[in-house]
Amino acid sequence: MKKLVSTVAVAFLGGLVALTGTHFLSKNDTNKMSQVFQPQNANYVLASGGGPVSAMSTDFTMAAEKSVNAVVHIKTTSEQVSNLNYDPFAEWFYGPQKRQQNYIQQGSGSGVIISDDGYIVTNNHVVAGADKIEVILNDRRTYVGEIIGTDASTDVALVKIKEKGLPFLPYGNSDYVKVGEWALAVGNPFNLESTVTAGIISAKGRNNILDNNKRPIESFIQTDAAVNPGNSGGALVNTNGELIGINTAIASNNGAYQGYSFAVPVNIVKKVISDIVEFGTVQRAYLGVSIQDIDAKFAAEKNIKQLKGIYVKGLTSGGSAQDAGIEQGDVITKIQDVPVKSVSELQEQISRYRPGDKVMATVIRNEKEMNLNVVLKTLDNTTRLVKKSEIVNKSVNALGADFTEVDNTELAKLRIGNGVKIGKLTEGKLAQVGIKEGFIITSIDKKKVSKVDDIKNLLSNKSGAVLIEGFYPNGARAYYGFEL
Repeated sequence: MKKLVSTVAVAFLGGLVALTGTHFLSKNDTNKMSQVFQPQNANYVLASGGGPVSAMSTDFTMAAEKSVNAVVHIKTTSEQVSNLNYDPFAEWFYGPQKRQQNYIQQGSGSGVIISDDGYIVTNNHVVAGADKIEVILNDRRTYVGEIIGTDASTDVALVKIKEKGLPFLPYGNSDYVKVGEWALAVGNPFNLESTVTAGIISAKGRNNILDNNKRPIESFIQTDAAVNPGNSGGALVNTNGELIGINTAIASNNGAYQGYSFAVPVNIVKKVISDIVEFGTVQRAYLGVSIQDIDAKFAAEKNIKQLKGIYVKGLTSGGSAQDAGIEQGDVITKIQDVPVKSVSELQEQISRYRPGDKVMATVIRNEKEMNLNVVLKTLDNTTRLVKKSEIVNKSVNALGADFTEVDNTELAKLRIGNGVKIGKLTEGKLAQVGIKEGFIITSIDKKKVSKVDDIKNLLSNKSGAVLIEGFYPNGARAYYGFEL
């Protein structure tokens, strides 16, 4: 009996100890599981300059709501000219034939309201050459848009509508954007209005995107948020609903989204818009250097110890860099204390300044770091700021011709509906490509030309290739191309 009682007592005590231990262990395990799978809402500050957000939050509703009301749908129409193939047999049997056919081209894109009084940022390629711009707000209100100014080098344009009290997106700071942080793309792809997609910042400082421009300023933000045709000019925002870029291009083999999209950093956009509002055109400053990126092979060839910065391989005579004491062989590592690791990043920093502005360039020479004050200049090595009218006149003067409007009798004789005649030719672009006096310009870059002012409007802010089409008084059709 004593042995039985002892055995039962030991078993009871052992069970009690086991139950107690299991209770406490299970409680500790629950706490551990809680910590792993249900984290506390610890707050962190995003690098993009916004307020605190949850460390693991993927709730974009606040940013989306702020953005969709400030992103607009832009529809454009423009009258294009197509020269028809001349068929002498048809003319012999059926009489005089039309030599031209006009048609309406329609386009679609997005824009971002940046002020409550109706200023809207979009892409230059969305509105370039448009005869009519229709702006549709998220609440379906419709307005006529007016182009205030454009900049082909950054593919940025400013449009204005007549309205007050509009919702708008505040500027963020694209310098603070970090690779890996969340971003939203907001726009109107395929005419699907107010579409929001999410992704991360994939890279910064991307270039070689706007390869059709003469002097592109490229330092794009790359993201994997879905962007498609119609998103151009729309907003790239951070999770606080701040504008950090203007969606501009995609890398694609078929014209649709394949995982790579690019946005103009908002810090470049701010400078371009500020110049357009104040001067009507962008005040572009240049450092006056020819530069290249540094890789391991190049560093070994030039005996460069650190793989950072941009190598100065040449200087513009009388340019900003030469005046400041920068020398060939120097490595530029910073502009105004902002590190620059590639040519595109250096271009981005310089693009934020105007001619006459002073910046500090940090360079490494003979393994020693030094700071040099640089006064930025124009391509003509001046610090003078210019107005839009001067730019337009310069472009037209570069053609080297006088222009007159064509009377209806001559238009009817040539069976064309519009045109501007070249009068006296002097040394200039037109004479260089072989155009003769008397040539009637009917279109520039497929855009209809009816008045002398049309030439000025089509060539203002134009850089790169220009295509001129038209007819000679004897009926011969001709095409000419040149660079501005």
